[in-house]
Amino acid sequence: MKLLVVAGARPNFVKVAPILAEFKRDPDRFQPKFVHTGQHYDDRMSKSFLDDLGLGEPDIALGVGSGSHAVQTARVMEGFERVVLDEQPGLVIVVGDVNSTMACTLVCAKLWVPVAHVEAGLRSFDRRMPEEINRIVTDALADLLLTSSPEARDHLRHEGISDEKIHFVGNVMIDSLVRCWPLIEQSPILDDLGLQPHAYTLLTLHRPSNVDTDAPLRDIFRALAVIGHRLPIVFPVHPRTQKMIEQLQLTGALTAIPQLQYVEPLRYFDFIKLESQSRLVLTDSGGVQEETTFLDVPCLTLRENTERPITVTQGTSTLVGSNGDAIIREATRILDGQGKRGTRPEYWDGHTAERIVAVLKRVVGG
Repeated sequence: MKLLVVAGARPNFVKVAPILAEFKRDPDRFQPKFVHTGQHYDDRMSKSFLDDLGLGEPDIALGVGSGSHAVQTARVMEGFERVVLDEQPGLVIVVGDVNSTMACTLVCAKLWVPVAHVEAGLRSFDRRMPEEINRIVTDALADLLLTSSPEARDHLRHEGISDEKIHFVGNVMIDSLVRCWPLIEQSPILDDLGLQPHAYTLLTLHRPSNVDTDAPLRDIFRALAVIGHRLPIVFPVHPRTQKMIEQLQLTGALTAIPQLQYVEPLRYFDFIKLESQSRLVLTDSGGVQEETTFLDVPCLTLRENTERPITVTQGTSTLVGSNGDAIIREATRILDGQGKRGTRPEYWDGHTAERIVAVLKRVVGG
């Protein structure tokens, strides 16, 4: 079976790497090609992750670059349609919830090419989030829905999707973490940044609801100033966040935070090593919520809702939004030794890619 496996952004690379590796273990059945749409395109956001995860150069690169949601989606659709017509795949695999995920699924639906969606059924129930629209549209059109947590099946059923399309396979992001763990442990990033294990806070911040306007950023920075009096804070800054901080003239407010280390986006091995050794993580990323749950690291999620509620109900995450008082309150509890502990959800075990390939062999042949 000829397969196209699509990724466009850093979280996607983490998900497709173990899937591609598993397909390549059975070359007589599967002929996979890795398609990189170019949604994340510079070396900091793309190439270093591809190298660390063993993906190397993509088989097909669309190079769509940045743009508004409409422009980026249209560019992916235009480029991917040509790829599908040229390659004539038996199945296309999309992952996650970025614009590339939805755009490629739309192309396939119109060309009658089957699509499997890895990480299907996640819902925040907040349609102000562009990712929520991408998730809903992708799941409505996909032929095979591969879920990472039990509640996803209920969401899909509620939307009228039949049970025979839905398969609970687990969290494929964890496969990459487990597979790369020996190299992650060797990362020198703590020494490079002068940090002691479990004696610093890690921050990631990129969602428009947090970084596109002045008020949320100022309140988050106010909370960070309090945390920074107790622990160093490491902030790998997303290029988009950097741009907005400068546009909103908040550079001074950021640099005034005590013990703040403002660093470039990190390689995969370095970032996971920092996560694993953190006393506390603050993030608005979905993937980081999952990784901290697996690593049993306390996480404050800077969002009002999450499409990954299992990280709150079973894992180590607590929703605090961008409310400075809530961030300070919950961070203080964690730093005083009163933070919540979690358990690893079912099938977050490093074997999800194997289950995905087993489903494909059973359901669509190969």
